[in-house]
Amino acid sequence: MPIQYTEDHEWINVEGGIATVGITHHAQDALGDVVFVDLPEVGATLDQKAVAGVVESVKAAADVYMPVSGEITEVNEALRADPALANSDPLGAGWFFKVKLSDASQLDALLDETAYAKFAEAAE
Repeated sequence: MPIQYTEDHEWINVEGGIATVGITHHAQDALGDVVFVDLPEVGATLDQKAVAGVVESVKAAADVYMPVSGEITEVNEALRADPALANSDPLGAGWFFKVKLSDASQLDALLDETAYAKFAEAAE
């Protein structure tokens, strides 16, 4: 399944019922140098659009929202140790957490890459 996006500037990539979540290039670019991340607890069950974490940069702090409902199965400890990964590789090594989906139908409302690019461009 291709990467999908939220209007809150998270990306989500689902493989085998587990979704990997991070912030987009647009988000990390708008935030500037990321200096701290607060990640959710493994085992927490959160609803779609719930605050799952916080990302702090030299410019601002921003909440990270759940793109879909589910249980947190893993967090990126490498990102916690090196928050700059969110800037250098936001769609790869800079992922935030993994979620076991509780309602896969929520994916239908997310944006594809083209729609997100238009949304992000309009937001500038």
